Amino acid sequence: MRSTNKIVVIFISILCLQFWACQKDIEEHETEHPVIVEDIEGTNLSTVTLTEKAAQRIGLQTSKVIERISSPAKLVVPYSSIIYDYTGQTWVYTSPKERTFVRHKVDVDYIQGNDVFLKGGPPAGTVVATIGVAELYGSEFKVGH
Repeated sequence: MRSTNKIVVIFISILCLQFWACQKDIEEHETEHPVIVEDIEGTNLSTVTLTEKAAQRIGLQTSKVIERISSPAKLVVPYSSIIYDYTGQTWVYTSPKERTFVRHKVDVDYIQGNDVFLKGGPPAGTVVATIGVAELYGSEFKVGH
């Protein structure tokens, strides 16, 4: 009978430890918001700032806007950086600082393979999101909140 009591005590102890660990994880999750969205005064835009963990979860990647010398010169972004809103307007998410993004309107001239040639958009050298763009858009508009 004693060994049965020991087994029950060990089992209950393990359950209590697991419950405590899960509760601690829930508390940490509740206090850390993976995304902070702040309205930009005077516009219909927001800054979207991700925690490091959130950026890792969505596989966030970035690239720079490049300028192709042609007649006339064209700004080029990867196709994966483009997002279309519900009206069909095209946007990219620029990154003024690490893990912080702002939606920027672009005017697409044409698409060739994985390259999007722009008539207008952010200047060459601007960092844009290339992976995680849909998640940034959803976060900006609080989809799923």
